[in-house]
Formats: sequence, C-alpha cells, structure tokens
Amino acid sequence: MIRHIVMFKIKNEFRGEIPQLVKNFQGMKGRIEGMLELEARQDILHSERSYDLALITLFEDRAAFDAYQAHPVHLPVKKRMHEVRSASVACDFEI
Repeated sequence: MIRHIVMFKIKNEFRGEIPQLVKNFQGMKGRIEGMLELEARQDILHSERSYDLALITLFEDRAAFDAYQAHPVHLPVKKRMHEVRSASVACDFEI
C-alpha cells in the first residue's frame, strides 16, 4: 500500500476558498479505483509553520497511485490546487 500525504499553503487571495478546497478533495472519496482512504482537513492552529490544509490518502498499490495522478476525477482538483497554492510538500511511502 502507498500512503500519500500532501500539505498546501494557499495564496492570500484564495484563503476564503479553503473550505471549498477541502470539499473538492473529499468529493474524490469513493470515486477513484484503488484509493482505499481519503482524508482532507483545514489547519486549525495557524502557527508560523502551519500549512493551510492537508490531504492524506491510501492506495492499494503503486499502480493505483500512478493511475490516480491522471484520473479524470483527480485532474480538475489538481488543476485548481495548482492555481491557488503558494507552496506544497508531499511525502509518499509504502505501508
């Protein structure tokens, strides 16, 4: 299994959109083959080192994770995140 974790900093002009961005991620749940879990949440601490939101997913294998990258359900969500983010970090590992 592959755990995929991404954290996003959102540009100031899009911060009001964060709840919708979380909903966009949650809207992928159950719609992508091989994605076993999906959790998306907004940061609540707003500390100096905080990122604004996190996406945590679990895929059954590397093939499912690779297919997710080009999945038609994921692509519009990914496109929007590229428009609104100022930074992102990711960590992907096998379980």
